[in-house]
Amino acid sequence: MKRTSGGAPVTCVQRSHGWSFPDLEEVWRYRELLYFFVWRDIRVRYKQTVLGASWAVIQPLFTMIVFTIFFGHLAKIPSEGIPYPIFAYAALVPWAYFTQSITQASNSLISHQGIITKVYFSRLIIPLSAALSGLLDFAIAFLVLLGMIIFYGIVPNFAVLLVPPLILLSMVTALGVGLWMSALNVMYRDVRYAVPFIVQLWLLATPIAYPSSLVPEAWRTLYGVNPMVGVTEGFRSALLGTGETFGPMFLVSVLVSLLLLATGLLYFQRMERTFADVA
Repeated sequence: MKRTSGGAPVTCVQRSHGWSFPDLEEVWRYRELLYFFVWRDIRVRYKQTVLGASWAVIQPLFTMIVFTIFFGHLAKIPSEGIPYPIFAYAALVPWAYFTQSITQASNSLISHQGIITKVYFSRLIIPLSAALSGLLDFAIAFLVLLGMIIFYGIVPNFAVLLVPPLILLSMVTALGVGLWMSALNVMYRDVRYAVPFIVQLWLLATPIAYPSSLVPEAWRTLYGVNPMVGVTEGFRSALLGTGETFGPMFLVSVLVSLLLLATGLLYFQRMERTFADVA
């Protein structure tokens, strides 16, 4: 940023060259715009809705009911000694946040094409706001989860202290995938049609309706390449006392989540120069 002879600030915008990470200091300078985008996303989501914020609970709750009927009672999927409804719901809470975030983020740049082509600001704010706005729904669904824990008389152990880092891990994973999807969707518009299909397959590959213990032990470390394995199993372990919290599978998921975020930032910054031209 420079200043003219009259003292007015002037911002010089230059194209980035090569592969580099976004300027996080610039994101901080536009933090008020980030707050506005987050608040607007929340308001738009529940505008003119009958049930309002209840939708944050309805989706994981009804999915839990379906899973309980078909997988818990009919298929007799084991739930590691935990009542199946809360076993499934504990994993559905972070999963619902993840799917909502990547769905919103994948279309975020396209939906903001008007402002992208007219005003300069850090474009990273747009998918970041999609990830942050979903935290409200996550908090509402998480309160229901705490109520279920009390109802079933489950007493969490010291591992419950890992819940805040696990929430952060959920955000990192959602933002990493969201950055990739949003940048790709600007270049290839059929990404918006692929995202729901990817989410469906990803759901089946994630231990939500079933425990990761059903996966052969020799394959569990490789299974952790799915970053949502570490998130969902981590939540279960921290709140319900199931599974292994710091096993190799979990560590692999954490590393993959960080890798997704790092490469997503690099790719997003690489493609940012073309957003205004093709959006």
